[in-house]
Amino acid sequence: MDSEIGGAPEAGVKRADRGTVDAATEALEGRRRGLRQLLPFLGPAFVAAVAYVDPGNFATNIQGGAQFGYMLIWVIIASNLMAMLIQSLSAKLGIATGRNLAEVMRDSYPPWAVWSMWGLAEVVAMATDLAEFLGAALGFYLLFGMPLFVAGLLTGAVTFLILGLQRYGFRPLEAVITALVGVIAVSYLLETVLDRPDWGEIGIAVIQPQFAGTESVLLATGILGATVMPHVIFLHSALTQDRIVVRDAARMRRLFHFELIDVAIGMGIAGLVNAAMLIMAASTFYANGLHEVGSIEDAHRTLTPLLGEASSVVFAISLLASGLSSSTVGTMSGQVIMQGFLHRTVPIWLRRGVTMLPALVVIALGLDPTRTLVLSQVVLSFGIPFALIPLVMFTRRRDLMGPLVNHSVTTVVAAIVATLIVALNLFLLYQTLMGGGV
Repeated sequence: MDSEIGGAPEAGVKRADRGTVDAATEALEGRRRGLRQLLPFLGPAFVAAVAYVDPGNFATNIQGGAQFGYMLIWVIIASNLMAMLIQSLSAKLGIATGRNLAEVMRDSYPPWAVWSMWGLAEVVAMATDLAEFLGAALGFYLLFGMPLFVAGLLTGAVTFLILGLQRYGFRPLEAVITALVGVIAVSYLLETVLDRPDWGEIGIAVIQPQFAGTESVLLATGILGATVMPHVIFLHSALTQDRIVVRDAARMRRLFHFELIDVAIGMGIAGLVNAAMLIMAASTFYANGLHEVGSIEDAHRTLTPLLGEASSVVFAISLLASGLSSSTVGTMSGQVIMQGFLHRTVPIWLRRGVTMLPALVVIALGLDPTRTLVLSQVVLSFGIPFALIPLVMFTRRRDLMGPLVNHSVTTVVAAIVATLIVALNLFLLYQTLMGGGV
């Protein structure tokens, strides 16, 4: 079999990417050892991980911790484990087929299904971008006190600048987004140190899963939607489809092995950050009887008297880094979805401009940003099965996946995950309709 390795034709590879591709080639051929052999493969999962620490997570985790203490931390852990599995499958699809999930769906389904799936995926992407854009605007507002509408316009401008890095290849953009993820992680490490949580109660909440009424189910579904993100299921396959191209079975398996490590590290960091968000809210707000601290603005304002000025500043910085990075990734996902389903693209500035509009409308109308964020995450949760079920079906097909076809156990576990997600959504709908809503 052909054993060619490369990220793209020579003329199409940017200088920053060429070094990464060459280093990956050396690693796959066994000419690199230790950490040096892993470094060229780190990046895609960190880009995907941004979606798991976006402002929607801030909103759902803060509300969950403030209203129910540590009770819902088991949802974060379970969701993160699901995310690791799902992102591994998505990355594997890109490596094995050289196509992203949307492209495989387009080639496998009839036109009416493709158009329907594209429409649903676009709605999910819009809900995603609403949350991320609002979060970044809130970060600017909380840090600098500027009007929220002005903060929204500034968010758009900065996002344009970050997206502009794509012209220099995949590596510079990966580096910037990874740095922003680092800012978020360090910020919440500091928050956790400051809020002194009760680790015994946290342990009990982990091993005794439970709910406490419809509102807790709504928040759990929001946490799930904010953690198992449908638009990043599409994106991760696009990030790996032509980043490092290998054609023989042995190197394909070795490449996927490195990608699994990338997923474990990226998603692991995201999971710890999510847990730290809820722990901060539970140990700071819930423990002090402030169960009604349900908005990001309230959380920022209340942190100062409880933990000091530094805590509220760190919180705002982490929110800003989260919003800017995830808004960038959301726009990238929208491009992948349109290109994959329709074989059409629009200029990145036009897509960014259009997806800004819903968030600017929310700001202009004076709607509650945090409640809007939570509801957007619920919309995301209902979109998950329409990306996840095809992903599971495709990755179990040997004719598509070749040497990377799912093990039967992997397919069974993935099917169970998909079933649990659908069941939770149906339960939420039943509780909302029969229990009087929320």
